[in-house]
Order: sequence, then C-alpha cells, then structure tokens
Amino acid sequence: MVTHNLASTTNPLFSIIIAAYNDWDPLDQCLQSLAQQADGPSFEVIIADDGSTEPAPEFIRQWQRYYHLTIDRQHHAGISAARNRGAQISRGSVLVFVDADSRLQTNCLAALNATIASSPQHNCFQLRLVGDCRGLVGRAEELRLQTIQNHMLQPNGCIRYLNTAGFAIRRSRVDIKRGIFDPVALRAEDTLLLSNLMQAGELPLFVQDAIVQHATRLSLMASLRKSLRSAYLEGRTYEIIASRGVRIRVSHRERLSMLWSMWKTSGQHSIGRAAWFVLVAKQGLQRIISIAHRASSLLRALLSRPREKANSKPPSTTSPTKSGAN
Repeated sequence: MVTHNLASTTNPLFSIIIAAYNDWDPLDQCLQSLAQQADGPSFEVIIADDGSTEPAPEFIRQWQRYYHLTIDRQHHAGISAARNRGAQISRGSVLVFVDADSRLQTNCLAALNATIASSPQHNCFQLRLVGDCRGLVGRAEELRLQTIQNHMLQPNGCIRYLNTAGFAIRRSRVDIKRGIFDPVALRAEDTLLLSNLMQAGELPLFVQDAIVQHATRLSLMASLRKSLRSAYLEGRTYEIIASRGVRIRVSHRERLSMLWSMWKTSGQHSIGRAAWFVLVAKQGLQRIISIAHRASSLLRALLSRPREKANSKPPSTTSPTKSGAN
C-alpha cells in the first residue's frame, strides 16, 4: 500500500470523485486500487454518497489512513447531483470521475498525470476502460468497451466517447457552482456531457496508458435487467441531446460494422463467442426499449395537440367599441 502525506495543506493535483449508492463492497475494491497507485501525483478522494440506506461502513472509512478521504452524504437525488456535489467540495485542479465498481491499474494516475502535463491544449481526458474477463458478463463488457473505444477513436487521438467509469477534466474548464452534470439526466449523464463538449468543439483526449477496469459483478439475468432499466431512463437524456441537434448515436451502417468487429474479436480465447451473444442480446433489448420510448414520446406529443387547440381562444370577430360616438 502507498501512504500519502496526510498532513499536507496544499491542494492536491487530482480530486477523485466517486458517486456511491449502497455499493460499498465494490467501492472497497476501488479504494484499494487507489491506495496501490505507484509514483502517482497527489490526490484526494471524495465519496459522494447519494443517500444510501446506511452510512458508509467502517471498512470504507479505514482508507482514510492512506490518503485524504472525504465522505459526503446527501439525500437521494441521482448520480448527476451526487457528482456535482463531489466536485463542489473538491480542491484539486483536475477532477477525475470513476465509478464505484471501477479499479485503477497501478500506474493509472501516473500515466494520466504525464498525459495531462504534456497536453496543455486539452481540457478533458478519457481513460482506457477494460472489462473483468473472469466471468461471462465481464467478458461481454470487455468486448463492448474494446469495440467502442477502437471505433470511436479519432485520427488526432481524441475520442467520440465519454464514460465516467474513468474520465478527467480540468477544473478551469467547468463551472463548479452551476454543475458539471445535468441533474435531469438520471442515466447517460456522461453522454449528455459529451454532447456539451462537442457543441463547444471539443472531444476528450484518449489516454491509452491510463487503464481502469470496469469490474461489474452482476449475474447474467441481473445484467439484462439493468440494461432494460438503463435504456428506459436514458430515453429522456437522448431526447435532450436530439433537441440540440448533436449526433451522438451511431448510424445503422456503423452499428453493423461494430457488430462484425465484435464477432471477430470474440474469436479470441480470452473473450469467447458466448460474450458476443450476451452483448447482442443486451443491445437488442436496449434498442427495443429505446424505440418504444421514442414512439411513446411521439404519441404523447400527438395527443397533446388537440388539447392545446381546444384550450386556445379563437380570435375575436367583433368590432371594438368606439368611445365618443356622439
């Protein structure tokens, strides 16, 4: 374990912000990976507890012996509000967002620090994400992440993708008081942030050597249920993005190309064809829910029009009364 100087009064370079909601066991593994960072910059860790049923247990608080750890507990308001709160109480010049079920590889922060120092023209950075290949769901996640990151990587080294399982942004780039994430977005809040960056003409720089493992522990059925719920909640977020005229979703042609690429990658022994079928099933279910959500929104809009017309007053056809007619 690496123990940082807890007595230091200077502001750290990194503020690592982790939103948590009852997921203390995977968070413990995440915090352990932070204690094992080698040759990394100074950092603080902020756990934004989004109204968990119980306060953070002692095995979470014990990590305060290794680095500056702040646990901020708020009423349940969603992951966007929790992350915004974490940013507001942070002190670092670079905000690093990771998920509770993320694990940083030993040299992750050192690699990120080197890239940020050598890239003053860039304000935001997407860390490379990998899956935990010890289970079928983890292998499907590895296949998904590998395909997306390869497909979305631009020739200039930036990436048309943002995932807060491992994402960093300079403090000077954001309005901390206003909030980095839109609380309206209950899911896909990172995609909404990406659309904001794209509107400003900016994409995250992809940091190949800063690796974060997204270590989901869900069973296959639990993973499918989560995909369905996420697709439903993401519907509202994608409506907001579409209203701004930003193209985030891939085209049908790109989707087919990615499916074929995933099929070829799944031939690797470390992933396997079963992971491809799991991933296709999840994406198929999400696509159905997404189409249903859009159809429902369109239907609501059509049904509201007659009521709007009925409530609107017709223009007056009577002549105005003239005063002083005599």
